[in-house]
Amino acid sequence: MKGRMLWKGILGVGLAALFAQTAWSYEEIKVTNGGTIEGTVLIEGGQPRPMAFNLVTIPDPVFCGTISTGTGWRIVDDFIIGPHNTLKDVVVMVKDVPKGKTFSLPRVRIESIDCEFLPFVNVLKDRDEIEVVNMDPVEHDIQGYETARKRGARVLFNRPLPMNPYLSLAGIFGKKYMAGEPMVEKIHLRKGRNVFVMQCGFHPYMFSWGLVADNPYFSITKEDGKFQISDIPPGEYVLAAWHPGVNEFVEQTVTVTANSVTPIQFTFQSPQGRRSAHEIEDNPRFGLELLEEGLEIIPSKRLQKP
Repeated sequence: MKGRMLWKGILGVGLAALFAQTAWSYEEIKVTNGGTIEGTVLIEGGQPRPMAFNLVTIPDPVFCGTISTGTGWRIVDDFIIGPHNTLKDVVVMVKDVPKGKTFSLPRVRIESIDCEFLPFVNVLKDRDEIEVVNMDPVEHDIQGYETARKRGARVLFNRPLPMNPYLSLAGIFGKKYMAGEPMVEKIHLRKGRNVFVMQCGFHPYMFSWGLVADNPYFSITKEDGKFQISDIPPGEYVLAAWHPGVNEFVEQTVTVTANSVTPIQFTFQSPQGRRSAHEIEDNPRFGLELLEEGLEIIPSKRLQKP
């Protein structure tokens, strides 16, 4: 009996070690003859119809309205398009790299500023922590979801994000914002999933998206749409591009050669049709006249255009 238990214990440890090796196969090596992939991400089809949220029916319309249309609507700027149809916030990543340069990422820090999560898109390793900090003079409710098109969402966390109790003294010290106590959460997604989204339960137009990477070969585009990924061991790979507004991967096969640059271009198609529950329109059920007397929604930080 004891012998059986001992063998079961040894077998369990062996299986655990085997599973750990299978689940995490990336090997860090010194790359001396790596190549580079660089290029641009474009979008065709024009500016997508905006995701719009009515501020009259949502808490804190006055403060959150500092970024709005001025007519009671808040737009989610998830498609930032440059003057030459370049696309911001696209993650470009090399898939299934077995070994390469050191894979160590700093902790992701997301700030709530003017009822907006910044950065809008982040990349991290599985089981890494994210830090969320409230810089606003209003409370937020942070909800994190693991997403999947076929199998639905799974809740990762749901926690309040309090404001700094001394925020009222910020003006005395010449500060515009004061950070509240950070919320720290570890992100662990189920097998086969690598996308999660964070949203405010009080202000549903506040989004921040995360992509879990299994190697360090990725880049996030700025407004110029450009990306560069370097020190890649020579070989043939699948290069994938992802944007949260499209929420699917566009892939290309690419061959990386030693000490050279491989040019690549990705082109996304602009999503068509309705993208949110409400459309921006004059509607007496959600109009500014429903606000208390003396209240206004003034876009003092940024005037959004539908």
